[in-house]
Amino acid sequence: MSTLTIYPDNAPDSARVLDDAAEVQRELAAIGVRFERWTAAAPLEPGAQHEAVLAAYQPQIDQLMNERGYRAVDVISLDATHPDRAALRRKFLAEHTHADDEVRFFVAGSGLFVLHAEGRVYAALCEKDDLISVPAGIPHWFDMGSSPAFTCIRLFNDPAGWTAQFTGDDIATRFPVLP
Repeated sequence: MSTLTIYPDNAPDSARVLDDAAEVQRELAAIGVRFERWTAAAPLEPGAQHEAVLAAYQPQIDQLMNERGYRAVDVISLDATHPDRAALRRKFLAEHTHADDEVRFFVAGSGLFVLHAEGRVYAALCEKDDLISVPAGIPHWFDMGSSPAFTCIRLFNDPAGWTAQFTGDDIATRFPVLP
């Protein structure tokens, strides 16, 4: 189940947890973040090839590309056997921003998107069928856990893909992470 945990940005021990999808969507929309629940147009087998993942969600991909002008799409899939998982986790756990929206649609597994906005920290545990779109410029970090298990469709305005500007703030070290 997807959840949203909201903290004051100076009090990681004081949290409000939401598990109702409509409430999660409302809270994130208030800071400009799109959150929706989607399902695949076609069933996917575990471990499906990237082409099959894209084909299963082609109507949703087309919708997003038409709405927002995204020009590139790909699939990222990480599991506990990935040789660079620890280095990637450290990189993603550092607070950063992007000049582009960060759009992720979880087609398998889960991950924790943590947003730092308006004096709060919003920790959105995204799971299969969750779409999250973080607007350009919102400081955030991502935790895939020590044993990652997720597959996401990513959409970009910039065909170069994922490019981060790290803030240098250590805020991410003060908030809970996935095991």
